[in-house]
Amino acid sequence: MSFSAILLLALGLAMDATAVAAARGLSVPAIRARHVLLVAGFFGGSQALMPVIGWLLGERIGPRVQAWDHWIAFVLLAFIGGKMLWEARGDDSGEGEITVDPFALSSMFVLAIATSIDALAVGITLPMLNAPFAISVVTIGVVTALLSAAGLFAGRRFGAMLGKRLDLAGGVVLIGLGFKILLEHLVLS
Repeated sequence: MSFSAILLLALGLAMDATAVAAARGLSVPAIRARHVLLVAGFFGGSQALMPVIGWLLGERIGPRVQAWDHWIAFVLLAFIGGKMLWEARGDDSGEGEITVDPFALSSMFVLAIATSIDALAVGITLPMLNAPFAISVVTIGVVTALLSAAGLFAGRRFGAMLGKRLDLAGGVVLIGLGFKILLEHLVLS
């Protein structure tokens, strides 16, 4: 497998994480260094870690994971998106409002896992494609980290035009992303 093919694979895997990072950018008034580090670290790290796990799991478990990865990603993204929609239904007065940190570690962890399930399946197939292990894993992680950070800033910029109720847009994006993953796998399978 050539480096250009690995790079294209990394770009494809990074798209889901980039879209989720953009949704996170929608939900904050300003992006801080902490946000960028969390998004890049969680998304890039999970996208790099999942192929390693997939590589280690081998062919025995591979078909089972590939058969259900789209359902797992769909359920996780729909749950987080639904939670965002539920939170967006509140009034805009701000009175008695409990603000939820969109960059809470638990939320970031779930989103990182949800967006990297495909990378687990890819990790199972990389040895069959004679892909270099270290180069593949590092490329997938770095590309995802960079694109996720860029998505965070793009989401924030777009969010400034939307005004209030940004969680609504973020929730719709996450649910739509879950449906996209599910439909791609059901139609292409």
